[in-house]
Amino acid sequence: MLDGISLDQLRSFLAAVDEGSFSAAGRRLSRTQSAVSEAIGTLEMHLGVTLFDRAGRYPRLTSEGVVLLADARQVLSSVDGMKARAKGMATGIEPELTVVVDVLFPIEVLAGAAQDFRLHFPGTPLRLYVEVLGAVVEPLLDGRASFSIVGSLPVLPAGLSAERLTSVRVMMVAAANHPLAIWPGVIPKEELARHVQLVLTDRSKLTAEREFGVMSPFTWRLADLFAKHAFLLNGLGWGGMPHHTVESDLQDGRLVELEIEDAPMGGLTLTMSAVYRTADPPGPAGRWMIERLKACRDRQE
Repeated sequence: MLDGISLDQLRSFLAAVDEGSFSAAGRRLSRTQSAVSEAIGTLEMHLGVTLFDRAGRYPRLTSEGVVLLADARQVLSSVDGMKARAKGMATGIEPELTVVVDVLFPIEVLAGAAQDFRLHFPGTPLRLYVEVLGAVVEPLLDGRASFSIVGSLPVLPAGLSAERLTSVRVMMVAAANHPLAIWPGVIPKEELARHVQLVLTDRSKLTAEREFGVMSPFTWRLADLFAKHAFLLNGLGWGGMPHHTVESDLQDGRLVELEIEDAPMGGLTLTMSAVYRTADPPGPAGRWMIERLKACRDRQE
């Protein structure tokens, strides 16, 4: 019976889980609710288990559904990866490779990959844009970028596939002479709220008016990570920074890691992923760059 399982059934299953209902899954897949329900019912028949409890207003995953969800994601991820590689073999090299990079990604890793890229694809211009939050994804959605390197956006829009590249630690820091740097013990959230937090400006409509990691009502918005770094060193506020950009400052005592209530010491780990449109994966040059960045991760971890 397992031979009867189709990718359409698996995509319907995942869409229902991600969207929270069969009707919402239908809107995401441009299908009717009954078509989604039928696909999931057929999948349950072939698997011999019930994936959703339909007793309530909204379907809820059964214990079997929770276990099989990870398998379904892995199957579809593998298929998407195969499609991406097949496209690379079937099509010519892109006339230009445009990549949007999350500001938190280690730029020296990207520079090393770009150096090798120039040797392998001397006739393909490389365009790199550094952005944050929704602005990393927007050029991808409107077709201006081949792929994006995303880490600071918690949830991806529908229709995108992601491949893990590496992880980055983001920690809360302040200058050594900042009042929070000399706070005795764990800093409570109400104390953080009394001080200016330095935050990167979100230049996208995708995540406009949404706050990620903002803990103080007093914020200064900065256009780039280098400006934020300079403001932190000058004691103008506190804020989160990727560890690789402030490691020497912490060692030399210019910056201090803040021990914050309900936050892990050593920083919060963010997964950095190569993200592209599932229906339009990168060509040979883009695929080469993604695999090259994965190789950097393998050497680091």
